Amino acid sequence: MSISVDDIKKLREETGAGIADCREALEEAKGDLEKAKQVLKKKGLDKAGSKSDREVRAGIVDVYSHGGRVGVMVELLCETDFVARTDDFKNLAHELSLQIASMRPDSVSDLLEQEYVRDPSLKIDDLIKAAVLKLGENIQVGRFERIELGK
Repeated sequence: MSISVDDIKKLREETGAGIADCREALEEAKGDLEKAKQVLKKKGLDKAGSKSDREVRAGIVDVYSHGGRVGVMVELLCETDFVARTDDFKNLAHELSLQIASMRPDSVSDLLEQEYVRDPSLKIDDLIKAAVLKLGENIQVGRFERIELGK
């Protein structure tokens, strides 16, 4: 089966996966874009698992205030400063801050098991694993703190 360049581009734009991975997924899915996304997701989880042993020494602290009544600080860790400076990494840290502000997790493990507020079909752990696939580095939530006015 011949896979078109347009299909590869579309899958790459939607998933952030590499060109070769997109081609393989489309070939495995016999050209079906939705099935190819599932193939990449499965492979992504496998790749994310293989990176989880790597040491995280860089990262950022994201600070978020919701109307001046709730404040959140999140430490998001990765392997290199290069990845820590990317918009994708910064966006992930901010999304985690929003999640913590709205869902009030008790611990990092509780946070990872929560449904993502913007897409309940994903858990926060899946969101992080998708970023690991896209950015190619181990990513971990170091710690977080949520402060609510008057509590």
